[in-house]
Parts: sequence; C-alpha cells; structure tokens
Amino acid sequence: MAVAHDDADSGPPVLDGLADEPWRDVPAEEARWMRPRLPGLLDVMVEGVLRHVPEYDRPGDAAYWRVAEAAVAKAMEHFVQMIADPDTSWKEVYQVYFDVGYGEAVEGRSLEHLQNAMRVGSRLAWRHLAVEAERLGRPPALVSLLAEANFAYLDALASAAAHGYARAREKAAGEREQRRGRLLALLLADPPAPPEVVREQAARAGWPLPRRLAVIVLRARPGSGGEGPAGLPPSLLTGLDHGRPCLVMPDPDGPGRLDELAATLAGWTGAVGPSVPAQEAGTSLLWARRALDLAPPAPSGPDGPAPGRAGRRSRRGGLLVRAEEHLPGLLLREGATLAALVAARRLAPLDALGPRQGRRLAVTLLECMKHGFNATGAAEVLRVHPQTVRYRLAQLHEMFGFDIEDPEIRLEMMLLLHTWIQRRGG
Repeated sequence: MAVAHDDADSGPPVLDGLADEPWRDVPAEEARWMRPRLPGLLDVMVEGVLRHVPEYDRPGDAAYWRVAEAAVAKAMEHFVQMIADPDTSWKEVYQVYFDVGYGEAVEGRSLEHLQNAMRVGSRLAWRHLAVEAERLGRPPALVSLLAEANFAYLDALASAAAHGYARAREKAAGEREQRRGRLLALLLADPPAPPEVVREQAARAGWPLPRRLAVIVLRARPGSGGEGPAGLPPSLLTGLDHGRPCLVMPDPDGPGRLDELAATLAGWTGAVGPSVPAQEAGTSLLWARRALDLAPPAPSGPDGPAPGRAGRRSRRGGLLVRAEEHLPGLLLREGATLAALVAARRLAPLDALGPRQGRRLAVTLLECMKHGFNATGAAEVLRVHPQTVRYRLAQLHEMFGFDIEDPEIRLEMMLLLHTWIQRRGG
C-alpha cells in the first residue's frame, strides 16, 4: 500500500459537512468497557471485509494486510479515545486514512471498493458493540447515541480517504500530462529523436505509438489566453507550437476521424499536416504550419457557411484545412519567386490581351486542364455555355507557340496559371 508524500493538514478539515460531533454526548466512562474488546473486534472486522468485499481478499500479500489491520486498529482505538476525550487530535488518524485512499488510487483500485470495505467494517463494529452495550444494560438512548457517533466517525474517515484518493489522482494526472508533453516534444524534435527513445517515452506516457499520425496546428484564438480547446479526446497529444495550440492525432486516415475532431473545435481554425509514420512527425508539422497560412479567417459565428475545399467544418464545429488538399498553393509558396518569373515568360501572350480578357482566358485554360479539356465540365464551373469554352480554347491554341494540351506540360502549366492569376488579383 503506497503512502502519500503530501501533508494531510493541507486538506479540508476532517469534520467538514458534519452537523455536530455526537461522540461528545457519550459519557466518557463508556470508553472503559469498549477498550478491552477492541483486539477481538479487529479480527471480526477483518474477516467480515474479506467475506463481503472480495477485492480485498489478497492472501498472498501479507504486507498489505499488516497495513490494513494497523489502519483498522488505529481507527478503533481513536474512536474509543474520542469518547474518553472528545478533544483528542485527529491529525494522526486522518493521515493514516488519507494515505490509505492515496494508496488505493496509486494501485489502480476503485474508491468504491474502499468505501464498501469501510462500511462493512463499521457495521460489524457497531453490531458487536451494540450487543455488548445491551448485555451491560445500557439504556436504549445511549445505544442510539453510540450508533450515531459510530456512523459520524465513519463519515470522517471516509472523507479523509477520499481526499487522499483525489490527491493521488490529481498527481497522477499531472505526471501523465508531463510525460505526454515530453513525448510530443520528442515526436516533433528537429532533428528527429532516436526511435527507441520515442518508444520508451510513449510507453511511460501510456500513449500507444501509432503506425501513422498527423500533426494539427491551430490558429491562436482571441480570448483563449494561450490555452488550446477543451474537451479533446485523450487519444490526442496536445501542446504548443510557437505559442499556437498543437495536436498529434493517431491514425488520421480512419473513417470520419477528422470530421469528428472538427466537431469538437467550435470556433477554432486549424491546419492538418499529411499523414506520416511516427518518426516523420516533424514533416507533418512543417506542412501543417504552412497550410495554416492558407486557411481563411475565422467565421463570424459557429453557423457560418460550409467552406468546401477550403477545409472541413461541422455545422457548429471548427474549420480544418488539410495540407494535402492545397498542394499547388503550398508548392507555389515554396517557389513563389521562381514561379512568378517563369509564369511571366511562358504566359506573356495573356498579358498582351489586357487584365480583363487575359484573366478570363487564363481561368478558362486552368479549368479546362483540371477537367482534361472537357468543355462541358469546365463550362459548368465557369457558368458559361460549352461553346463559349470551345471558342476561348481556340483563341488560346492560336496564342501559344506550343501545344497547350500536351500532357507532359499540363502540371507545370496549371501551377504557372495558378501563380499568374493570383498575381493579377484573380
């Protein structure tokens, strides 16, 4: 049984929430006949707990039961001493039961089992004391008062154990978050941390290392105080990247995974890096950062219009932009200067037509390339008649000194057209 290293005196007072202290109303001389019966009563209580709370039947753990018996004996002795002297200090017995609760949490057992064991022990103690009180001819009013004192005392011990249990859970949660934070830093380290170091830290953090993951960077939200969104699933690692909330999602390619996340990000805008093996998390982070620059401003309200290819948004959720869906824009940002120079040269005939006509033909050519030069498909996007698209294509064929439908130059031309149109306010 683990022992807490916290000062129990810093916890709430033992008797918080109790209306009174009924043991003060029991005549002090009643302690005289109770005290000699405690050793035999201890055995009865231990046997009863083992019979009625199977979770505590641990025959191979003698050390555990020595501690448990000592805790029960301490409580019974203190209860009788409280009757003899109601001003007896609670400090020692409070610390004992604080440590009992703390140890149960550390060993991963339920607080309910501990409380059940304490109730069983208290009932058995009262049953035997009540029988002895009646045998000694004590009046019914005194027997009733002893019952009240017994159950009020049980409440005080249960409160001490609950405080210890809660303190251990809080401490464990804090340590777990620290381990998860260290794991996040290792995953995103540049240069990458050794795989064996990452695996070891993942085991310590209790976070199963996935085959693939994606890094998500969120745009800092006004009024958030630098904190990330609340209510995120525990499967996500969370932290900060240059002051912005950062998440690591395991298995992002699973059906509906990103849609589910977007639904929990009400009011937040973020970018999702590509799905990569765990050892390449830094690469996913790099492209998430760059994709975030392409994300539109946050909507004015949670019910704003759906953003389409700009990103994913649930009706009342956040907006997530996927780097993979913005490949041309991201590639052009990396080589924007070179792309602009090449576009100015290769697409010079468009400049000669003037801003309006040149932009119209450039957009038409870009949509035709996207649709494999299917005039009907391009016309639907442009909202013009297919014959208009064919007429413009004929113009374009005459303007350029190369085959604009050559598959080998299509990717280059799409990137250049994208740059040319953006540079001219398209």
